[in-house]
Amino acid sequence: MAGHSKFANIKHKKEKNDAARGKIFTKLGRELAVAVKEGGGADPNNNSRLRDVIAKAKSSNMSNDTIERNIKKAAGEGSGDNYETITYEGYGPGGTAIIVKALTDNRNRTAGNVRSAFTKGNGNIGTQGCVSFMFEEKGLIYITKEECQMSADDLMLLALDFGASDFEEEEEGYAISTIPADFSAVRLQLEEAGLTMADAEVTLVPQTYVTLTDPLDIKSINRTLTLLEDDDDVQDVYHNWNQENEANGIS
Repeated sequence: MAGHSKFANIKHKKEKNDAARGKIFTKLGRELAVAVKEGGGADPNNNSRLRDVIAKAKSSNMSNDTIERNIKKAAGEGSGDNYETITYEGYGPGGTAIIVKALTDNRNRTAGNVRSAFTKGNGNIGTQGCVSFMFEEKGLIYITKEECQMSADDLMLLALDFGASDFEEEEEGYAISTIPADFSAVRLQLEEAGLTMADAEVTLVPQTYVTLTDPLDIKSINRTLTLLEDDDDVQDVYHNWNQENEANGIS
């Protein structure tokens, strides 16, 4: 998949996350709270949803103390806000597809902010389902070569033995794919095998990618993505823009 590196895209996201760690931790706190309330309690051994969010939080460098504090707060009687999950779909410049997942306690505020982010980047929100067919839901686990002592072949055999559906070696790491239902079990087995994961979550992967060459289009989609990622209500943003072009000098 030269030119369409999953790892390059996750690195791009991580760089932005590190620059705004406090905001990211706030969003992860919401996810932990929802996982506790909707996934079956505060014990990750009995709540696979919470277990997966904890893994996601750890991959974003949230400390164990902070994770525990958020879980205890969510488990307290009457604590926390009531958040609802909302998904928005739309188009960015050059026919790019964008999906936004939000956790919000104010639907009108979030809808207005998301619509504004699309508009300011010369895009527009569409109807439900207008671009989701272009994506496939997968569990994705990233392991950097720097953090992995195993050979690519040994890691591939181990991951497939644990139930992974696909394995790709990229320049700086390994991308392990699962079907959503198998993600939690595969991630847990890799963790128990002593492997450190740079990222691990169920995500939306584009079926095809769009390359942007017009500098104005690249500036526009960057504006939309930045506005969305900076919004406290927005948890995840998925798109099919091939960001490697930006890294290769097109900006």
